[in-house]
Amino acid sequence: MDQKQHQAMNTSEQALFDYKHGMGTFSTHLPDVAHHFSKFTEACFAEGTLSQKEKQLIALGISVVAQDEYCMIYHTKGCLDHGASYEEMMEACGVSAAFGGGAALSQAVTLVQESIHDLQENKH
Repeated sequence: MDQKQHQAMNTSEQALFDYKHGMGTFSTHLPDVAHHFSKFTEACFAEGTLSQKEKQLIALGISVVAQDEYCMIYHTKGCLDHGASYEEMMEACGVSAAFGGGAALSQAVTLVQESIHDLQENKH
């Protein structure tokens, strides 16, 4: 990625870039662990009885309750990539707030909504 492309990234895209870069560094130090983790998560998110969209919505809700900002952004992108609507994502966040309370809701109404905006902005 050249300097101009890197500077043009919004906050959500920068977070995804940082995560991928970090995973690359991790993979050079622990390639076996990284490989097995990747294979495990690929299997978990493969189409099955639950669709990939449903799995991404579940993961978004879990990441909100877990307060994991990188996963919130990553799974917001996964939801969008698999055709989830804004309403579906907000409903998943609402369910997560039932478990995580105000802390989960604060992430949903800030970071998740910002990520949806950022990631939809560059799809057009």
